[in-house]
Amino acid sequence: MLQTISLHEPDMSVNAIQTKLRDTPHKPGVYLMKDRLGSIIYVGKARNLKKRVSSYFMPSRKMRADLKTRALIDSITDFDLQIVRNEQEALILESKLIKQYRPRYNVSLRDDKRFYMVKLQWDVPLPRFVLTRLKKDDGARYFGPFVHSSALKATLEWINREFGLRTCRPRIPGEKDYRHCHADVIRKCAAPCIGKVSETEYRKRVEEAVALLDGKGRGSRLQSLRDAMAKAAENLQFEKAAKLRDIISNLEKTLSPTRSFTRGHQLPSTINPKEDLAELQQALGLPDKLHIMECFDISNVSSNHIVASMVRFIDGSPNNQGYRRYRIKTVQGQDDFASMAEVIRRRYSRILSENNSPSSETSQESPLEALRRLAREGKSPLHLPDLVIVDGGKGQLGMAVKELRALGLHDLPVIGLAKQHEEIYRPGISEPLCLPHDTGALKLLQRIRDEAHRFANNYNELLLRRRVRESLLDQCPGMSPKRKEALLRRFGSVKRIRKASIKELESVPGIGKKSASQMHSWLHEQG
Repeated sequence: MLQTISLHEPDMSVNAIQTKLRDTPHKPGVYLMKDRLGSIIYVGKARNLKKRVSSYFMPSRKMRADLKTRALIDSITDFDLQIVRNEQEALILESKLIKQYRPRYNVSLRDDKRFYMVKLQWDVPLPRFVLTRLKKDDGARYFGPFVHSSALKATLEWINREFGLRTCRPRIPGEKDYRHCHADVIRKCAAPCIGKVSETEYRKRVEEAVALLDGKGRGSRLQSLRDAMAKAAENLQFEKAAKLRDIISNLEKTLSPTRSFTRGHQLPSTINPKEDLAELQQALGLPDKLHIMECFDISNVSSNHIVASMVRFIDGSPNNQGYRRYRIKTVQGQDDFASMAEVIRRRYSRILSENNSPSSETSQESPLEALRRLAREGKSPLHLPDLVIVDGGKGQLGMAVKELRALGLHDLPVIGLAKQHEEIYRPGISEPLCLPHDTGALKLLQRIRDEAHRFANNYNELLLRRRVRESLLDQCPGMSPKRKEALLRRFGSVKRIRKASIKELESVPGIGKKSASQMHSWLHEQG
């Protein structure tokens, strides 16, 4: 069973931390470090939780640490532990939690890379095992995930050879494919494609391999290999013994029992979307269940780069396909309030137009009621959210409410989340709602707000890089829009253009020898 150990006070005293450390077990698992606001700032794994977590609170560790690690240690006021069965499970759970929370002090595992799984498509005459990182609802059988990719590949190679399974790609291999295949010659495949074994016999072999991947007969198989290794060593066949040793090691790593952790019932309550959603609904006093939430954030580095993001969560988890980003068009200068008004107006006026929502003048239904009815009938191409969240306090919330009312969406639930003290502002209520920092409802709001903030900042950085690139070329002597386009099409970036020789620049259509020489000199002067 996965166990959770947590304290409920976000600001822990030194004595409270020491008490909690004494209760930390010598077991494998994952630890989640928190700051004074209860936000998760670092996720790590450990073979021995007590030793690893205790090391963070030793003065010697801080003295030897780099600046980043010192900043992390200074920010820790609480931690949670997730106890698992082995190191492999700890690695899988760590990856899931980092992708879920995106802690600021974790620099790896934030991308969408997943661990390998083994896929078996049963609906073909001669099934074969293939590696994949993505599990689909396609009727195939999936095994894993497996954290040791090299051990998995070696194990799969051994299983294919041991059971005589095919590795060729054709869906239904035949004699033509057999002519170009050497697997049968080197005794790696039972060659069902030419009838050396029947389809029934081949599928029995596959079923035996499946049983082994499921862990059935694992002990006896490993013991058999150990006996063979010992016998080879006795007969001075050291090369064979070494190969058997590697096979045993790979099998032990690959076939050790691990669970696939998913966002939901197997994870701790801190990221249990259903419980968090129910808690948030109750805290806000909303009559309907929360299914879809949309959160908006404004990001401005300068008056030239004002952008907004909208992230969409469904059932408490990110819906990446529903994310949207905006360049603010109607606002002059840095005005977060007006920018929020623009992006709210653009988002929900578009939903209304795409759903052909009737106006209040011609229909007794309000636009919100009409869209909810269309959604229930399955006729709405894009559903309205059950809750709108804006990053900010009373000002941003007021602008959002004003725009929603102008669109006829008076009753659409909307709140503002102020970052400094995590205060929740609601329309018509002057006093903010302050939820305890250990509640799942607040953690859910923090997750969606932080995701909106990340998405907006990434877009701002992208536009800034583009602008720097474009402005540099625009200042280059002899540059014209056509020449700039031709250069970027040929080289792809300013960095590559700068590395190009005069001859390479001259080879671009529309650029002569003199112009190429001037550009080359000027670009190198710019560093």
